[in-house]
Amino acid sequence: MSEAVEEGAAPLAPPRPAFALTREAWLRLLAPVAIGLLVLGGWEWLVRAREIPPYVLPGPVAIAQAMVRDWAVLSASLLVTLKITALALLIAASLGLVLAVLFAQSRIVELSLFPYAVILQVTPIVAIAPLIIIWVDDVTLSLLICAWIVAFFPILSNTTVGLNSTDHNLLDLFRLYGASRWQVLWRLRLPTAMPFFLAGLRISGGLALIGAIVAEFVAGTGGRASGLAYRILESGYQLQIPRMFAALVLISGTGVAIFLLLSLLSHLLLRRWHESAMTRGDRG
Repeated sequence: MSEAVEEGAAPLAPPRPAFALTREAWLRLLAPVAIGLLVLGGWEWLVRAREIPPYVLPGPVAIAQAMVRDWAVLSASLLVTLKITALALLIAASLGLVLAVLFAQSRIVELSLFPYAVILQVTPIVAIAPLIIIWVDDVTLSLLICAWIVAFFPILSNTTVGLNSTDHNLLDLFRLYGASRWQVLWRLRLPTAMPFFLAGLRISGGLALIGAIVAEFVAGTGGRASGLAYRILESGYQLQIPRMFAALVLISGTGVAIFLLLSLLSHLLLRRWHESAMTRGDRG
């Protein structure tokens, strides 16, 4: 016979239903989808009811038809934009991490170089993109530089903050046990900065795409690019507005996909040990 529950003891909490998280996940998925379908339905109804011509405002059906009809051209341009975005993000992440580690190791280097990184960030890419495209003879390289400039600063700034946010008590403990500077960096500072780095990476993913699109617009005005931005310009010149909207949809979808992939990467890397990636059930 089991022991009686002591008088005044708090009752045990009922076990959490196994389907609670799944239900929340379904809600997160279905709620935005429902709103999106309502907006698209209202948009299509408005276009048909007011008989708005496609060259003024195409409906979702016309945009979908244009995407299917011109998929060969749009998909090739999408690959060009994706290549520039991915390369810019990779270079920005690598260089930003290396410089942030260098800043964490030397205060003098940080004070000397960080203001120039700020200047690079606050300079409008629209203003300097034409110059970069003129100075750099290779179109792909010029687009890559423009996208990198936009994506670089959030990674550098966030990672620097993360490296400098290491608990001083843990730093003292490492020094007390005679840890070398490399051991402190590898075993303490970098794990502390990991959530900051991944947060900066999520921001820079979208910014790299924006930088690539802006640079493609500048290059496309001279007929020297073939990315999605160039297709938007080309469609506008030819009054193929449904194809223009289809290219816009691809750009938006690409940005959302980049954010979701980087968010998934962040969750997979942090879910077992960092509070930001744990569910309420994991926190107890």
